[in-house]
Amino acid sequence: VQLQASGGGLVQAGESLTLSCRDTGNTFSLYAVGWFRQGPGKERERVAAISRSGNNLIYADFVKGRFTISRDNAVNMGFLQMNDLQPEDTAVYYCAAGLITHSIESYKFWGQGTLVTVSS
Repeated sequence: VQLQASGGGLVQAGESLTLSCRDTGNTFSLYAVGWFRQGPGKERERVAAISRSGNNLIYADFVKGRFTISRDNAVNMGFLQMNDLQPEDTAVYYCAAGLITHSIESYKFWGQGTLVTVSS
């Protein structure tokens, strides 16, 4: 699996963005997908995760109700729809693939990050 994240940008508070994660390695459906972020001066944290089938979803408390994770195995892509963005959501966002949806340690394959900046 070889992941490429895209879709970041500069938005104002309250606006939306959709991040995409594309697998160019054609093994996307074999892995759970997670979105992680690292803000300025902060540790990396998991934002959301989705199982291989898409039936099991995990969200961090700080994004529940605002962000939606999804995937389309037919086109080897994952998505993170982000609504009502706030300045504290400013971070580099990464997508990653792993064997176990809920296990952060299992995410061994990482894409490059995409920067999301939210202005107040």
